[in-house]
Amino acid sequence: MIERIVTSGTFSLDGGTWDVDNNVWLVGSGEEVVVVDAAHDAAAIAARVGDREVRAIVCTHAHNDHINAAADLAATVGAPIMLHPADQVLWEMVYPDLPYTPLRDGEVISAGGVELTVLHTPGHAPGAVCLHAPALGAVFTGDTLFQGGPGATGRSFSSFDTIVESIRTRLLTLPGETVVHTGHGDSTTIGAEAPHLEKWLARGH
Repeated sequence: MIERIVTSGTFSLDGGTWDVDNNVWLVGSGEEVVVVDAAHDAAAIAARVGDREVRAIVCTHAHNDHINAAADLAATVGAPIMLHPADQVLWEMVYPDLPYTPLRDGEVISAGGVELTVLHTPGHAPGAVCLHAPALGAVFTGDTLFQGGPGATGRSFSSFDTIVESIRTRLLTLPGETVVHTGHGDSTTIGAEAPHLEKWLARGH
């Protein structure tokens, strides 16, 4: 089971602020779920969760628009927040003193019979991860891969060369029919994006 909630707010980094709509994903069953990226509106996310148990709140990376509802949601539903520790510097911009459970590459997180395997995919952020759910034929990519190309790398703590290497070695190796559920905008598939790698390299962003 996969559910999407769209929440709205702002993203801020390097002195700029932008209005954004974020995808929040619930993955699991009618009894328990994992929340992928607690963005902007803890009350709306908690309402969609309902009486289900939240096994974890997983952050695909620590840009503020992906984590700014995490603390309130965690307090409401009693779930741990999970983040790759390479994003510590970004996390502390929002939560200077809030602990989280470190994510590890290859770790498996389970909810409602669904297993999510953590793929460390740095580039958009140092600690960016994707979550692969083979049984659902899906991968949750945060801001690493979108419909139309890689996530933005023009800001602090990001690297175009790194994100392309992550996509090439960790995502484009997945089955072509794998559905890519992104941090913003519409979903796509690995097969739809794979042929465009050279075009992304040519444009350089």
